[in-house]
Amino acid sequence: MAFDSKPFLQQLTQRPGVYQMYGEDGAVLYVGKAKNLRKRVASYFRNNGLSPKTAALVGRIANIDVTVTQTEIEALLLEQNLIKQNRPPFNILLRDDKSYPYIFLSDRDDFPRLAFHRGSKRRGGSYFGPFPSVQAVRDSMNFLQKTFRVRQCEDSFYRNRSRPCLQYQINRCTAPCVDLVSAEDYQRDVRHTRMFLEGKSDGLIRELETDMDQASLSLDFERAAQYRDQIVALRTIQAEQVVESGNGQIDIMAAALEGDQGCVHVLYIRQGRILGSRSFYPKVPLAASEGDLLADFLPQYYLREGARGDFPKQVITSHAVPESGLLAAAISEVAAFKVSVQQGGRSTRAQWLDLAERTARQNLNGRMASRQNTQQRLDALQQLLDLETPPERLECFDISHSSGEATMASCVVFDNNGPLKSDYRRMNIRDVAAGDDYAAMEQALVRRYTRIKKEDGKLPDVLLIDGGKGQMRKAALVLDELGVVGVLVVGVAKGRTRKAGFETLLLSRGDHEVVLDTQSSALLLIQQIRDEAHRFAITGHRQSRDRKRRTSTLEGIEGVGPKRRRELLRFFGGVREVERASVAELMRVPGISRKVAESIYSALHNG
Repeated sequence: MAFDSKPFLQQLTQRPGVYQMYGEDGAVLYVGKAKNLRKRVASYFRNNGLSPKTAALVGRIANIDVTVTQTEIEALLLEQNLIKQNRPPFNILLRDDKSYPYIFLSDRDDFPRLAFHRGSKRRGGSYFGPFPSVQAVRDSMNFLQKTFRVRQCEDSFYRNRSRPCLQYQINRCTAPCVDLVSAEDYQRDVRHTRMFLEGKSDGLIRELETDMDQASLSLDFERAAQYRDQIVALRTIQAEQVVESGNGQIDIMAAALEGDQGCVHVLYIRQGRILGSRSFYPKVPLAASEGDLLADFLPQYYLREGARGDFPKQVITSHAVPESGLLAAAISEVAAFKVSVQQGGRSTRAQWLDLAERTARQNLNGRMASRQNTQQRLDALQQLLDLETPPERLECFDISHSSGEATMASCVVFDNNGPLKSDYRRMNIRDVAAGDDYAAMEQALVRRYTRIKKEDGKLPDVLLIDGGKGQMRKAALVLDELGVVGVLVVGVAKGRTRKAGFETLLLSRGDHEVVLDTQSSALLLIQQIRDEAHRFAITGHRQSRDRKRRTSTLEGIEGVGPKRRRELLRFFGGVREVERASVAELMRVPGISRKVAESIYSALHNG
């Protein structure tokens, strides 16, 4: 039965408030706020001019409730709470309930530690952030580790060292654990790290320039070179970004809309530079334009319970936002300081806005073009592994060999668009006992993540290991040794029946098992990634094995060219007989001197 709007509208107040539209089953369809309740609700029941989406909503209304408020700001705040509580299908729903990551700098240690942090701030120390994503934290920590070399290892790892770890060897730490740096020098590095995180890069560079000059005058050229390298690194990171003078605290919001698909890309500007960025893909049931999308998105982003606590002083949008003044007043009330909302900008801000708009459009097009089930499977994997957000990057390792011959490790990479084949890698495993998969896996992981650390490459959110508890624990230990944080290690065991579809997941976090439903979307994704890693490893192994079998063991021996190989084979009748021959027997072959014979014997028996 259609909702009878006329008597309802006649008695409806013109004061500000919130209205809730219900369906026949009693579920909330839509929540809205209004400066004038009668005028706003009446707009849904006019005879013409409704969009198809709005008409679909009106056709399902069975009842409407209103809540009268004193002010528009109260209505706006109440609206966001009701949306979060009821999650109506016709409202924009922002799926972003995660806590944001921070960088933590301890202050109670003789040699403070720099660490990734998420959650409650109970430990004593300084917290820098929040950052928009885990990758933004990793990028900043990698830069700081290269530049100022403050330790990032766990305290338990730090206290039990008797020799420097790999981080010292690759020049990413000064090894305070074994007293290879003085407390005074280490505290100076900590102070410089703090200055960078507080956005005082210009002052930091000036201080380093003074220190460099003093070191040069004292003929301490090694220390002067260290200061020079730090200055170069800081200037490089400034040059890589569009930087605005001053201490700009700005969020750039750009929207793109295509049918019922929308994207809002956010650039986080702190201390005048881009701290990071993130794209959101909210449901947009009723949004008719980019401005409408932003008008619904901004309250969800800033005013909902548990919203991001790092409020900017200014929000710059790509499109005009209806009632932006009201929105700014509401955000200011929650933030406890004045926050402005405006469209567009000039100079540097125009460049930031152009970057955000192009990114929003590109990401939306890419999302629409990609396979829809990839994101669904990532969402299912997020729920299965109890992650804060869907994983954006997954890596899987596999080992392949034939009875220990030509051992090959493979690494495949998946993101939210599926296989990222440009990031696939194969590694030939050397100096490992035949069939020792544990040692082979350890070597592959060390080589892979040492290189990523050195080159500031991207780390995965989830690392899948094709194997049982032993392989999973070995992988977790390797990551700990390398100082890799924020990566969840998951072992994919075949289960008791060892049949596809009955896999068991072994999680490094909590060291427990997860048995998968055979119909799980997450299982299908894990099987796809694992099978791809296996295929990639097998293909590489076969190619390597075939090349080796087509190559004579006599090739590559110094002083033995095609002619001498031919004479050796003709004299002894085959490679095996050559391998059994002594130096004296090899010297009987025409053209083979003692020196060449010793070289051949050494290569065949020791190399």
